[in-house]
Amino acid sequence: MNALNRRQRTRLLLLAAGAVLLAVTLAGMLCRERAMETDFSRVNLAPGLSCLFGTDWMGRDMLARTLAGLSLSIRIGALTACVSAAIALALGVVSALSRAADALLSWLMDLFLGIPHILLVMLISLAFGRGFVGVAAGVSLSHWPSLARVIRGEVLQLRQAVYVQTARKLGVSRLRVVRRHLLPHLLPQVLTGLILQFPHAILHEASVTFLGFGLSSEQPAIGVILSESMRYLTTGRWWLALFPGLALVGVVLLFAAVGEHLRRLLSPSSAHQ
Repeated sequence: MNALNRRQRTRLLLLAAGAVLLAVTLAGMLCRERAMETDFSRVNLAPGLSCLFGTDWMGRDMLARTLAGLSLSIRIGALTACVSAAIALALGVVSALSRAADALLSWLMDLFLGIPHILLVMLISLAFGRGFVGVAAGVSLSHWPSLARVIRGEVLQLRQAVYVQTARKLGVSRLRVVRRHLLPHLLPQVLTGLILQFPHAILHEASVTFLGFGLSSEQPAIGVILSESMRYLTTGRWWLALFPGLALVGVVLLFAAVGEHLRRLLSPSSAHQ
């Protein structure tokens, strides 16, 4: 009963965290137009009842801008994490079934992991012309090596399993072995890895945009908001960076908690805890 209750609590936490993230995403999409509105009669208002997060130097509502920026970051994180997980799954499976592909993938993983992550994201973003496409490409094409290495190790172990060896001796094709015997065992690792990539993707998108190599300044992105607020911190307008920064940290920690709880829920050993 205790183990069942623990798994139930984990499911409730996952549902609650997912509901919060979905609410933030939808609220940000609805607040996008409001986040762009300027009102010079309300310039540089401190946080209060009328404006919970205050306003900036153009009279824009910082709460609306923060929600819009978080929504954009979550959507970019979802897109890039899915693309990165798909790349990792495909390369991890192929590399474990072919020695030539394994050697090539090992070389690629060492190459990608040998370059500082943020620098690699910036280089790929520049190569794709920055903006939304550049950031999405930079984050997607730089986050697959770690997950691909995990998947490759799992496939190498599964390839030695008795049922896989028996299927191969009976003449079952490699494609069918992968579809029927390998993918069902790999999906929990892929799903967990995908969720755990979300916070990294969101942070790297915000970091690259903050440094000027990501999204354009016209978009209400968290990186843009934090970058612009740096010029006004010395004038005492602390709320311009504090609330967006705390919101970004909160979303990242929430995604990390979701990934960790999902890993525990999908782990076979958790059923006996």
